[in-house]
Amino acid sequence: MFASLFFILRLAFAWFVMYLLIVIPLHELFFRNARSEGFFVGFGFIFIAVIVTGAFSHVNRVRLIAGKLSSATLSRRQRRQVELPMEAGEAFDLVEAAMRELPGVHAVESARDSLQSRVRIKRPSPYPGDSVSWKHVVSMHSMRNQVSMTVTPNGDAGSVMLICEPERAAWTDWFCIDYATNLENAEALSRAIARRVAERRRTEKVAAVESATEKELTVAKLSLLHAQVEPHFLYNTLASAQILTRSDPARADAMLGNLITYLRHSLPRTGDDLSTLGVELERAHAYLDILKIRMGARLNLQIDVPLHLRGMAFPPMMLQTLVENAIKHGLEPQSGGGTVWILAREIPGDARMPCGGVAVTVADDGRGFSSEGAGTGIGLRNVRERLRLAYGAAAAFNIVANFPAGVAATISVPGSVQ
Repeated sequence: MFASLFFILRLAFAWFVMYLLIVIPLHELFFRNARSEGFFVGFGFIFIAVIVTGAFSHVNRVRLIAGKLSSATLSRRQRRQVELPMEAGEAFDLVEAAMRELPGVHAVESARDSLQSRVRIKRPSPYPGDSVSWKHVVSMHSMRNQVSMTVTPNGDAGSVMLICEPERAAWTDWFCIDYATNLENAEALSRAIARRVAERRRTEKVAAVESATEKELTVAKLSLLHAQVEPHFLYNTLASAQILTRSDPARADAMLGNLITYLRHSLPRTGDDLSTLGVELERAHAYLDILKIRMGARLNLQIDVPLHLRGMAFPPMMLQTLVENAIKHGLEPQSGGGTVWILAREIPGDARMPCGGVAVTVADDGRGFSSEGAGTGIGLRNVRERLRLAYGAAAAFNIVANFPAGVAATISVPGSVQ
């Protein structure tokens, strides 16, 4: 109540002083009679009444928009400080988009590098049907408003300063009102920013749920892959061991030992824990030793994995998938068999892998990319998807033709010792 009363009295007083400063010199210079004095006094009362009426309209509109009256809400210059939980550049883009959608925007000045932007807005007449249009001299409604925005980086957040004000000097605030149009712009921007942030959070939540669901599905597939031992491989291995127990007990014992090692490492793991390159190599080695007993001279194995890399973290079952792919699609269909190479090298730190990593290659000299397939099916798609979910852009998977024949597949992952 006191804020609105002070506002009206201050505006009336400012115009009264201005009126006296204009009328007194005019009266002294041109109108020195009682009749003119009465005219100037009467006109002054009417003029101040119009000023007070405009001030009441401003106060009433502020009350309708803000729901309360205070020196802050009655001011023609509105300031808002907004903290956004996003990088400064993203905060700038979000707020600038909201500013561009304000009604009446007709000029935009933007400098993204300095995180500053300004829009000029044509000020609408809040009461276009008002017949006493000449009283709008107190509002200067034909002038424009402007909104200035500055973003200050604050770590992972952006601090946004918004200023909504008339496009005129500050001293004119003693004489002019804006019918709460700048308050309206400030409130509209606050709502638009809140809506955009809420929409962004909803989108992120949906993406997080989809990613979690996708990851759960991949983990479920991995668990099934762990628990699953190909029946033909198991039956053929046991049948071969049974035969060898009669003809070559030592080889039968070695085959069963390798089968036990393979099965032990193929048990499902809890969660999405990483294995180590050494454990995965032991599983693959056991699998290949079994096949070597069965295939004989048709299968050769070359392993070059430095000892210091065997403790590096490595996703489970991925090496096994590449080895099985090399056997099934590369060497088994080839009458003369061939060689499987398992190679590992350390990757120095770079922008993609700041702490370095390990690259593991499984190569063969089999049939290569042929119409029968060369490991481009479900198994390798699963490898790519699991790498994406576990490491994002930090991991890589490449499969190329080997020279002079066969295929070479390489998995590169960030390194850490388990």
